[in-house]
Amino acid sequence: MTPIRPDRFAPFVATLGRGPGRSRALTREEAREAFALILAGEVDPIQLGAFLMLLRYRGEDAAEIAGLVEAAQAAIPRVDAAVMLDWPSYGAGRTRGAPWFLLAALALARAGVRVLMHGSNAFSAGTSVASGLAALGLAPAADEDGAAVALARDQFAYLPLATLAPELARLIGLRRLFGLRSPVNTVVRLLDPGRAPAGIDGVFHPAYMDVHLRVAELLARPRLLVLKGGGGEAELVPIKPAVAHLWSAEAGRSTLELPAWPGLGAAAAPEPDPAALSAVWRGDVAPARPVATVRATIALGLLALGTAATPAAAEREAARVWAARR
Repeated sequence: MTPIRPDRFAPFVATLGRGPGRSRALTREEAREAFALILAGEVDPIQLGAFLMLLRYRGEDAAEIAGLVEAAQAAIPRVDAAVMLDWPSYGAGRTRGAPWFLLAALALARAGVRVLMHGSNAFSAGTSVASGLAALGLAPAADEDGAAVALARDQFAYLPLATLAPELARLIGLRRLFGLRSPVNTVVRLLDPGRAPAGIDGVFHPAYMDVHLRVAELLARPRLLVLKGGGGEAELVPIKPAVAHLWSAEAGRSTLELPAWPGLGAAAAPEPDPAALSAVWRGDVAPARPVATVRATIALGLLALGTAATPAAAEREAARVWAARR
């Protein structure tokens, strides 16, 4: 059993929790050291709870999150499979339905883009990614080696967080005790276990976008596209105009204006039925809003990758990618 080392961890809690004018955010190095102790099991549970809730109460600091991500990346296996697009899925929206973004990722994979999706839908009321895969006759990867095999064979793999990083999954699960998410939810979105040259990331609250982009910059990620997506997922329902934010190591930050698609506002969203995913994927049915959502999300992936220069060009290419999936 790993020994608990409360004296070593206590200074981090004290730094965050001192009174007004005395407390401060952790440095990147401090955050990395603190989270490494947590992931090694060397922290008392009371200290852990205090630490996570103090981080939440103070608000997310980019340098702090970058240090947490570095510690997490050092503690989990890396997926060495020439991943091209990192796709985190950790949405927990209470109104989520079917994961249409999954069809977008699979269509991109059919077009030759190696997509590694990782995530947890433990707190979502909608259809989970695992259930969606089952409806399509697919399954999550059993481990990182299985993910590498799936990526080589299908250009797509889904790694549940509980498989990729059980301790991080446990930390995410503490939401049941706190009644609140913690900054670990941001950390897992930024894990990038395949060290892909591009990533696409959905957030629920717009305020988190700047943190994600700044962390991408601090970690020297090549490209990351971030948007406020449905239920916090990287998914675009184009019933109204939207804005995506892109970090590029070559060009810095930019903003992408995404127009609404006409004729979608009156259509009701379907119930979260996994069978609907399969029917739309096969082309048995083509409901306007789900198909538009899939195509618009494919376009997001193309913008994240940099293979389309403008939203209009991405939409045109997305239509071709979707039509060519079968």
